[in-house]
Amino acid sequence: MTVAAAAPPALTVRTHGNAYEIFILVLTVMSLIVMALVILPLSPATHETLLWFDNAICFVFLADFLYNITGSRPRSEYFIRRRGWLDLLGSIPTLGFFRLTALFRLARLSRLARIMRLLSGQHKRELIDDIVKNRGQYALFISLLLVFIVLTTGTVLVLQFESRSPDANIVTGGDALWWAFVTITTVGYGDYYPVTMLGRITGVGVMAAGIGLIGALASILASILVPSPDEQAAAATAAGSDDKAELDQRLTAIQGELSAIREELRAIRGPAGSPAEAEQPSDSR
Repeated sequence: MTVAAAAPPALTVRTHGNAYEIFILVLTVMSLIVMALVILPLSPATHETLLWFDNAICFVFLADFLYNITGSRPRSEYFIRRRGWLDLLGSIPTLGFFRLTALFRLARLSRLARIMRLLSGQHKRELIDDIVKNRGQYALFISLLLVFIVLTTGTVLVLQFESRSPDANIVTGGDALWWAFVTITTVGYGDYYPVTMLGRITGVGVMAAGIGLIGALASILASILVPSPDEQAAAATAAGSDDKAELDQRLTAIQGELSAIREELRAIRGPAGSPAEAEQPSDSR
């Protein structure tokens, strides 16, 4: 008697939608741009600010790595065969101490190549259908990317422009980041403000972007709370089907009750017919 060989366990690797892959793709390109800017002869405050943003991106990639490896069975399938170790290597933050780890960002090129192959393997019609079907996800990820891009660009530019003026009050990376954050949210406390022409032009751009992003986030929230016309029509159809089924059940129950009443009447009348047909007593004269 032969014992059948056990089937090997199925390989499982966590997959993502196109919206998430595009989000990681753009974030990878941004991290490489930040790494290139660190090499340029910019002010020390600007370099420090760029390292802040680089560390923030690293923590996002670390979360992505943990999310991918915990959803893979066995984990070596993602870590070794899918080159997840390169994702981990490119996600090590500098934290202001390990400056040489910035060179590990080049390992993200492997993830960049994988995403490009994935997207290029799909037809344009498939991508368009996916965008229409999952437009809420695309809007959310694009809005997050735009917020990060505006914060990064506005912080670096205003710090670079304002650091050249002796009358500037935005002189550190923390000041520039705080100014960019309160400006993009259209709060504008006024504790920090640009005094140079280029700095003010940067402020106008950040304010305009903030208004647009707030409107986009409001529309995303509305799309989540208010269902689409197709969803409303499907819900109405389902509700109509449920009402019809409930009505059919009630009619069936009523018909059953009427049949039971008829049977009871037949049992009361008996085989001889109605009670009126019973024998009447004869009159004796």
